[in-house]
Amino acid sequence: PRPLTEFVPLQHSSEGFVTTQYDKDRVEEIGLLKMDLLGLRTLTVIADALTNIKAVHGIDIDIEKIDLADQETCRALARGETAGVFQMESGGMTQLVKDLKPERFEDLIALVALYRPGPLGTGMVADFVAGRHGEKRAKSLHPSLEPILEDTFGVILYQEQVMQIASTLSGFTLAQADILRRAMGKKKPEELAAQKEAFVTGAEQKGVKKSIASEVFALLEHFAGYGFNKSHSAAYGLLAYQTAWLRTHYPVEFMAAMLTSVMGDNGKISQYIEVCRHMGIKVLPPDVNASGSGFSVDNGNIRFGLAAVKNVGDAAIEAILKTRESSGIFKSLADFCNRVETRAANKRVLESLVKCGAFDGMGKRSQLIYILDKAINIAGQKQKDESAGQLGLFGESGETGELALPDLPEIAPEDMLADEKEIIGFYVTGHPLDRYRDKLCSFTDIASLAAKDCREGERAEVGGIISYCKRMNTKKGDAMATIQLEDFTGSMEVLLFPKVYMRAAAFLAQEKVVRVNGRLSVEDDSIKLVAEDVELLDNLPDKLLIKLSQKQENTKIFTAVKNILRLYHGRSPVLIELDSAQRTIKTDRELWVDASQPELFEKLVALLGESAVNRR
Repeated sequence: PRPLTEFVPLQHSSEGFVTTQYDKDRVEEIGLLKMDLLGLRTLTVIADALTNIKAVHGIDIDIEKIDLADQETCRALARGETAGVFQMESGGMTQLVKDLKPERFEDLIALVALYRPGPLGTGMVADFVAGRHGEKRAKSLHPSLEPILEDTFGVILYQEQVMQIASTLSGFTLAQADILRRAMGKKKPEELAAQKEAFVTGAEQKGVKKSIASEVFALLEHFAGYGFNKSHSAAYGLLAYQTAWLRTHYPVEFMAAMLTSVMGDNGKISQYIEVCRHMGIKVLPPDVNASGSGFSVDNGNIRFGLAAVKNVGDAAIEAILKTRESSGIFKSLADFCNRVETRAANKRVLESLVKCGAFDGMGKRSQLIYILDKAINIAGQKQKDESAGQLGLFGESGETGELALPDLPEIAPEDMLADEKEIIGFYVTGHPLDRYRDKLCSFTDIASLAAKDCREGERAEVGGIISYCKRMNTKKGDAMATIQLEDFTGSMEVLLFPKVYMRAAAFLAQEKVVRVNGRLSVEDDSIKLVAEDVELLDNLPDKLLIKLSQKQENTKIFTAVKNILRLYHGRSPVLIELDSAQRTIKTDRELWVDASQPELFEKLVALLGESAVNRR
């Protein structure tokens, strides 16, 4: 009602805005309103996706007016297609989405509130999912609670429900109900005792038995610590639904926006590039004629942005895009050098662009590297003469002829991939692990370890390429090593202590592809793997894949398959693909086999049919 200086002491913050010298609790105690404003990267992703859709399809989508019960979106979520979906990406949340099978936006509100340590540890989540599918219903202590808990199947999930129950059952004003909610959240005994007395008295005055009122209060007290603010959950649930809708209906435009939002975080970019591959979306290398600054949509594919290229700064990007917009696409390397200022796009910039594939449409990379110096020198002299006003004195046109490309073999594929990795941090035109995809599918993705709540000492088996290896000594002077292991989804640090190191030292080197079995070391947000066994992937035996139809998924067949597998025990992992669940499971080691035994295949084929048994 009056100037702030009459209520609170103020000061200018180091960021330049006015701030109070009271903390948040004191601010609220004197009657002022405290609000939390969150800045979310997801809002930018949605805005960029809509911009991409407009550029590609020429349509304006109002994201606030999409169908909030879109069946395609809900089916995609129920299948676990949550990569890039706000708040839904972790392994645990993805499983919860699949269990719940949402049918509308409102279902996601509950998901956001449920997926927290409190509800997960109390059985609330299982009760809610069972209620959602009509399998279970919590018993209501009083008829007046039923309409309040109807949407959450008898589970007290939201803080607002605590307030509603206090208001309905005991006649609390909403202000009094809010004080009760806070007291329960803070669990202060003296405050709670006073609130309980008021609650029971109010309920009795409304004709509720004292025993019932006390039981309801105890129930509220139990759930209040886990209660979540529904308005916050609704806001997050809406963003989750909007991103899921965009991912479902405009996957390329959405994933381009996602990739742009994580530029600078190579781990995230690797993860989302692999997601794109699973979605059937190609991620193309940078191109001086097609790339923008960030990731963009290019004929149904996603094109790497120039900002991702090492040594290519803002000035060079601006010069390239401005030149391309004003005078058209570049026809050759020489044409590029002539038209783009060499001060902005110098030799270092051009070398990086050639090596990462940004000039691939204009010749082999080996040819372009060979003529690079000459093209830069000719263009540099031309631009220097132009600035001095010396061109045209003798009637020449000022144009520089094309440079002939020498007859050279292309750079070796492994060297091209190494260049791409060095220049943009990723393998784009291929991957050294491509020929190992089948073998790697039986290991845990590195990204999934980061996404789930891993426990200290939990076992894990991963596979990938060594991108870094550092040898060192323990305090006792014994040799050990640290390696950085990278798969299609991300990378992680692996520790090899002396005993394991001695067994693996002979093949520990950059670019080697290995399988590592060990235990996780979890510290804050960092997850490392302490190796117990390391082996070259090339030395691993083939895997046996068994596909079971829905008709074959019964106890009799399962038992028969197990009995056959046990007869031929060996080192080859066994994968069983279940048609009904649309997933593949890896059996325990006791059921692994010697895949070289022809009798094994003969018996499995006789039992299941020829198409059901394959070697990978």
